[in-house]
Amino acid sequence: MASLKQPRGQQVAFNTLYSEHHGWLRRWLGSRLGCSHTAADLAHDTYLRILARGTTPEPEQSRRFLTQIAKGLMVDHFRRRRIEAAYLETLSLIPASQAPSPEEKALTVEALVEIDALLHELPDKPRRAFLMCRLDGLSYREIAGALGVSISSVEKYIARALLVCHHAMRESAP
Repeated sequence: MASLKQPRGQQVAFNTLYSEHHGWLRRWLGSRLGCSHTAADLAHDTYLRILARGTTPEPEQSRRFLTQIAKGLMVDHFRRRRIEAAYLETLSLIPASQAPSPEEKALTVEALVEIDALLHELPDKPRRAFLMCRLDGLSYREIAGALGVSISSVEKYIARALLVCHHAMRESAP
């Protein structure tokens, strides 16, 4: 994460942005999320993103700028909730004696969220081809038929997805 120390002018601009719009942003998020606690968390995260970027918008663009960041955070929030719910539903199918610890659950959810974000960077067909291959166990011929493309296209899609995964693994390695 970038340093959060800012030059004096940017710090003043950030303080002004925060003091003039924080209440509005929390209410705006709260009306869309239906939960004041989650709204407060996402408002906080919005301002952290701004601090990390090191830039503040022009005053007349403040709410549009805040809204844009907050919408992205809401998408991430809902995606994470969907992934976590699917994972917990899957865990409910195994015996309690084999269930992972709370720490293992949290780490798995984090990994699943990262994988989901990674896969959503891919275009639709490569992502779908990769998931059909890895999750559904379909052959390249079956994937080609389902997507209406050639087998060589499926090979390229899978290679592209694997390359993205490989790069992500290399970046996250210590």
